[in-house]
Amino acid sequence: MRKTKRGLWIGIGFLMMGAGAVGVILPILPTVPFLMAALCCFTKGSGKLENWFRQTSLYQKHLEPFMDKKEMTRKAKLTVMISMTIFMGIGFIMMEQVPVGRMILAAVWMFHILYFTLGIKTAEKTCTAGENFN
Repeated sequence: MRKTKRGLWIGIGFLMMGAGAVGVILPILPTVPFLMAALCCFTKGSGKLENWFRQTSLYQKHLEPFMDKKEMTRKAKLTVMISMTIFMGIGFIMMEQVPVGRMILAAVWMFHILYFTLGIKTAEKTCTAGENFN
């Protein structure tokens, strides 16, 4: 049973990592939440996979700044908030006959917006060698 549980966590971790990787390419998918879920799943499934995941460029580029400094770039914050709004908006529309569900979803949406605007610091973009600072 324990191996099955670990295998399930690892499998879900790879699915979340794949969704996060797709989110890097498609701006409609939020990258950071999927990568956070992947890290959580790998942590529960295998210490070796957790260490491997932390060494990937996907983790280091998109998740490490948030995990270490609790900050995100303005672009990353906007991407997460816009995609979250789209997905929650779809759920809101589909709950036409469930007013309580709509109220709960609206409250969760408001919490997320407040958390991303007030709770997470915005990282300042720095100019690196050979890059134009805009």
